[in-house]
Amino acid sequence: IVGVIGAGAMGSGIAQVAASAGHSVFLFDAKEGAAANAVKKTEASLNKLVEKGKMSLEDVTALCSRITVIDSLSGFASADLIIEAVVEILEVKKEIFSALEKVVSTSCVLASNTSSLSVTSVAAACTNPERVIGLHFFNPAPLMPLVEVIPALQTKDGLAEDCKSLMQAWKKVPVIAKDTPGFIVNRVARPYYGESLKIVEEGIADMATVDAAMREKGGFKMGPFELMDLIGNDINYTVTETVWKQFYFDARFRPSLIQKKMVESGRLGRKTGMGYYDYSENAVKPEVKSDDDLSSEIVIRVLAMLINEAADALYYKIATAE
Repeated sequence: IVGVIGAGAMGSGIAQVAASAGHSVFLFDAKEGAAANAVKKTEASLNKLVEKGKMSLEDVTALCSRITVIDSLSGFASADLIIEAVVEILEVKKEIFSALEKVVSTSCVLASNTSSLSVTSVAAACTNPERVIGLHFFNPAPLMPLVEVIPALQTKDGLAEDCKSLMQAWKKVPVIAKDTPGFIVNRVARPYYGESLKIVEEGIADMATVDAAMREKGGFKMGPFELMDLIGNDINYTVTETVWKQFYFDARFRPSLIQKKMVESGRLGRKTGMGYYDYSENAVKPEVKSDDDLSSEIVIRVLAMLINEAADALYYKIATAE
């Protein structure tokens, strides 16, 4: 039995992944009705695959029937693995893990889907911290194959490998990462956003031009501003700030005031209909400045920072070698 705490985009996606792998899943969200709504949205999304002939109605019905909504943490009493996917606030996560220990068995594994917080700090809230680990999925969880498996300092030997095997059984691509700020992806990705924001701050190019350059000349599927809008500007800013603080305010991870203002204004991206771009029905697409030299300059600046950070991460071996 797999438990999932948090029925937002990540939590509901993880619940779907676990149910797809044949597990019984308990889904909980502190907000009344959120978990039930998440299951309905999952079913509606999967029904679109039925219409396209990519899934059978029977498979959708069976998958959704394996997800049970519960109304309190006590409903996780029989769970073997619980994955927490709530807001990126350390004290909230520690409070949840501490409360879970009072209801689950001593053999239940407690995992956090944190994208940047110290798993060691989360584990410190537990009486039995050796069963705590990080399992960081990527949005959307049903589609994105990568999962970062992050053992805390206290995690018992062998648990990371067990979790890696489980993720492989879930048809994911797991990588064991060290418990360092941002782990692998969110550490290396910071320059992708940070350098792009600097280019805009310096007046070299606007957001649409930066995005176009990174897509068309850089080979990225999405530009940095498009990607931040998809992720959610509140989430992206929080992760940036967390990584910056955990690296003792290293300047190369410093958040941008542009990010801060986006959050303060409520322009969180696609989920609010407005972010770096306007997602309303009749929104006018921003013009892109067509300039090969400018595009090349943008790509070179961003890639240089990305390569530098990736090299630094490699030097400190933040992922275990296969």
